[in-house]
Amino acid sequence: MASVEQIGLWASFLLTLMIFSYLLGDNFLYRLAVFIFAGVAAGYSAIVIWDGILIPWIHDTLLAPNATPEQLTLGAAPLLVGLLLLVRSWSARGDGLSRLALALLIGVGTAVALDGAINGTLIPLLFDTGEGVVAGNLDSILLPAGVICTLVYFQYQARRAPQGPGRRRRHIQLLAVLGQGVIVVTLGAIYGAAILTSLTIFSERLGFLVQQAQVLLPTPTPGA
Repeated sequence: MASVEQIGLWASFLLTLMIFSYLLGDNFLYRLAVFIFAGVAAGYSAIVIWDGILIPWIHDTLLAPNATPEQLTLGAAPLLVGLLLLVRSWSARGDGLSRLALALLIGVGTAVALDGAINGTLIPLLFDTGEGVVAGNLDSILLPAGVICTLVYFQYQARRAPQGPGRRRRHIQLLAVLGQGVIVVTLGAIYGAAILTSLTIFSERLGFLVQQAQVLLPTPTPGA
């Protein structure tokens, strides 16, 4: 009788082959493997959220012994927002409430992201740039220069000429061209890193297939 480990090896072996079948074109085996991965990931995420986040959160706030009003409010607020988002799927009358909850989530998320960008990126970048300029470090000058040129590339203010379309000033055009170059180099580096990562994963999967085929398939004995 096959052990749990052998069943897992066969399942991973077959799923890997099903994913690789996409090299021959879109087919049923590839879609089935994608559905299995998506279902398993969704189920695992739901279990982790329920067992690792919701249950401890409720026990530490709403069900805590001698809970204070602050704890009760902190525990009920996210549950209330979640219910408001679910109301829209139950009835069209709750559209206004769901929009209120969605606006609250977007507003809080934007504020947190903005605070993190300012305190975690921009301010340390300014301090590091100042220290690097004082120390004569070239990297500390090129980094903020690239950031500034990239931001200038994404602004579209221009002065309208007497005849013809609006044009940017020459120094703004120069900075925008430099920012475009920074974006191209950055995207090229990211794409190259993604290709190297994909090739590494591909070679690892090929090695896995060869190794598991040697383990799972019976080795013929000499003279058999």
